[in-house]
Amino acid sequence: MLNWKGFIGNYRMWRRRWFYPVISVVVALSLCLSTPLPGRALDLLPLLFQGVQVFQLSNISSRQEVDLGKQINQELVNSQVRLYRNPEVNRYVEKVGRRLAANSDRPDLPYTFQVVEDKSINAFATLGGYVYVHTGLLKTADNEAELASVLAHEIGHIGGKHVVKQMQQKALESGLLTAAGLDRSTAVQIGVQLARDLPRSRQNEFEADERGLRTLTRTGYAQSAMVSFMQKLLKQGGSVPTFLSTHPGTSDRIAALKREIEEQPSNGSYGLDKASYRANIRPLA
Repeated sequence: MLNWKGFIGNYRMWRRRWFYPVISVVVALSLCLSTPLPGRALDLLPLLFQGVQVFQLSNISSRQEVDLGKQINQELVNSQVRLYRNPEVNRYVEKVGRRLAANSDRPDLPYTFQVVEDKSINAFATLGGYVYVHTGLLKTADNEAELASVLAHEIGHIGGKHVVKQMQQKALESGLLTAAGLDRSTAVQIGVQLARDLPRSRQNEFEADERGLRTLTRTGYAQSAMVSFMQKLLKQGGSVPTFLSTHPGTSDRIAALKREIEEQPSNGSYGLDKASYRANIRPLA
């Protein structure tokens, strides 16, 4: 026979024990959800109960950035770009990239350098140290120093966390930020879009050039290679190469680089051997 008196007493005790903590959680969530956010902010409560990982891009850690960059890279190589599989060329680009990364503003990141099989003259980077260079750009460069100048520029974007800032701005403009931040799936989608569309701001380009030139100088490469590569592409006939068309203000950037080199000259002259460079990318010939 059920002891209703004991049951009711236990029920009341249980209710008192859980009532106030539950109320506290509900009030806290209500305050978060009632805070006005731009656009169509997602509901925080479902995100919490579904276990959706979210990122606060304003203060994302290096570990989170690398984790997110890895997923963006997976999406890119699975559906957006075709990687060039020649091991000799890949090892060479990786060697040049790692030499630069060690002298960059963020040498602690586990950088990954990949060659994309594409005739267009292009290079780009995404979160967590992932850098991509097209075969068309490799064939256009005259020497290793010119290739290094492009990789150093892209490393400069990573050093300045430009992609992170762009993702935050894109999510804000699209109304995708929540009280908790940006959910993983949406962050990956935005990261892939930014990597392919390359909508760099003028300020970001100047900063990436400045950071890239410092990295190039620390590594011992000829500073002039960064200027010569841009000048060569601008002098080519036809349409502006992809690498420059997606990077606004090229003439102003060249002038700014010349001023930087004049103010902080270097004796570094490594990487100007054209024959050696051609030998390293021979499979592309």
